[in-house]
Amino acid sequence: MYAIVRAGGRQEKVADGDVLNVDKLAAEVGATVTFPAVLVVDGDNVVSAAAELAKYEITAEVLGAIKGPKIHIMHYRNKTGYKRRQGHRQPYTQVKITGISAK
Repeated sequence: MYAIVRAGGRQEKVADGDVLNVDKLAAEVGATVTFPAVLVVDGDNVVSAAAELAKYEITAEVLGAIKGPKIHIMHYRNKTGYKRRQGHRQPYTQVKITGISAK
């Protein structure tokens, strides 16, 4: 069984036991969070109706906070001597899917 969940503005395909990185959540390590389901597939049975999806619950355990890869940003203007370097690392929360179940 797997589900497609909405997490942090993106949709992720998850199954029980998967570890994924979502945008930073305001939850402590070890806390349980739930994600809204977009689609649930159980063998040949595909559930996509909103009324049926309300019956499903995807739970996850927070493993910790991590950072994404460093992104280098360079601004340059020709013939003016203007150069500017900047970097960025996006903060993520790592979660482990603990269950996909019907309420």
